[in-house]
Amino acid sequence: MEKYSARLNRLSFSQTFVMSNKVREMKAKGIDVISLTLGEPDFDVPQNIKTAAFEAINNNFSHYSPVPGFLDLRQAICDKLKRDNNLEYQPSQICVSNGAKQSIINVLASIINDGDEVILPAPYWVSYDEMVKMMGGKSVFIETSIDNDFKMTAEQLEKAITPKTKAFLYSSPCNPSGSYYRREELEKIANMVAKYPQITIISDEIYEYINYDGKHTSIAEFPQVYEQTAVINGMSKAFAMTGWRIGYSACPTWLAKGCEKIQGQMTSGANTMAQKASVTALKNDPSEYRYMIDEFKKRREIVYELVKEIPGFKVNYPEAAFYFFPDISYYIGKNLNGKSIKDADDFAMFLLEEAHVGTVGGVSFGNPTCIRFSYAASENELKEAMRRIKDCLENASLS
Repeated sequence: MEKYSARLNRLSFSQTFVMSNKVREMKAKGIDVISLTLGEPDFDVPQNIKTAAFEAINNNFSHYSPVPGFLDLRQAICDKLKRDNNLEYQPSQICVSNGAKQSIINVLASIINDGDEVILPAPYWVSYDEMVKMMGGKSVFIETSIDNDFKMTAEQLEKAITPKTKAFLYSSPCNPSGSYYRREELEKIANMVAKYPQITIISDEIYEYINYDGKHTSIAEFPQVYEQTAVINGMSKAFAMTGWRIGYSACPTWLAKGCEKIQGQMTSGANTMAQKASVTALKNDPSEYRYMIDEFKKRREIVYELVKEIPGFKVNYPEAAFYFFPDISYYIGKNLNGKSIKDADDFAMFLLEEAHVGTVGGVSFGNPTCIRFSYAASENELKEAMRRIKDCLENASLS
């Protein structure tokens, strides 16, 4: 008798964690592996944020918080959204969660019925499709390519809409591509989606501050879709607080109530000390943490020059986040050192086994001809990783 639920059987393991686990296994065997698999800043949490957490402990913030988060944190989030995004929200519209991942699940669980469709422009973050499956929905994919910086158009989006479409879920800046939608691009999308009031836009903006070449725009800034938009953000990327697990959603009131109801039955409020530390992080001017973004930008330049020299790689110039997503179609359908390369996952496994560099294949990102690697690692590791990949492919037997 099958013990697993049909829901569980619909899901796949996160490919990023599959590859990072393989890296750990190899390292445990004494193999020198460089891991570029996880999207995690290699910085430590800034001292003022850590100090705020210690103060919260000493002030006995160790009891349950309100389900949607402490009022002072929700107010700090509203102030941040006004300061940085010119968005007006009230604390009642904010739900603080155990990471931005839970924030997205709260929204999906609040609106998706069995069979409802959610549009995902590909490439997309690996968990999006699995989250939709978990809620009983169906993902509808819009293909993009490296030639248009992995961005869809409003026209492509409208063609994907059907009577079953309930939501449109995307990230800008994007994981895995490192692209972001400019204001004029989002305005066209907003004008189009406004014609379909049954559609909820889920805008994942977790990489908002890691934007090197332009000002971030939230699609909720366009009044015609403000009441249709759930803005998702969190503390993990810009503040190096990945393990603190604080994310949040800013939604129209009706949807915020739904998120609170869902979360109240799943986890209740998020970690209290981390919430208090997040108040300090958000109240400070973003420029105080700019040193991390400046370092990522420096690494991007280094890696871009090196990755262009790798044979068979087609790469664009990522303008945000901390990923490269090169097209490796040149190797698809061929054999490398006798190993069949059917898709990017096979290629990523080849690089791990032969070059001892951990990357993530693009299949679970919705693009089977690209691989993702993070440059949120040290300069020395990045230079050595690119050298290993280049040497490996130059010396590999290709057939």
